[in-house]
Amino acid sequence: MRDTITKTNKIPSSPGVYFFKDRRGRVLYIGKAANLRHRLASYRRNIDPRIGQMLKTATDLDWQETGSEIEALILESYILKDLKDRNF
Repeated sequence: MRDTITKTNKIPSSPGVYFFKDRRGRVLYIGKAANLRHRLASYRRNIDPRIGQMLKTATDLDWQETGSEIEALILESYILKDLKDRNF
């Protein structure tokens, strides 16, 4: 996960959707943010044990920028529906 955290330096400050993935490329978590850089950096400060476990399991971090927070919300819902349909 150390490489994933350092990857946050490349993340834009725009709104969007982010994905934590495991070593097989399976999505562990999807989230949306008004500011991707700030939201993903906040995971470094998180003390919730469930989040900590996810971060230990995650080996990759991806994101998709959007034009607005509303677009991020819509994109997140489409992605979640698609993953659910594929037995996420």
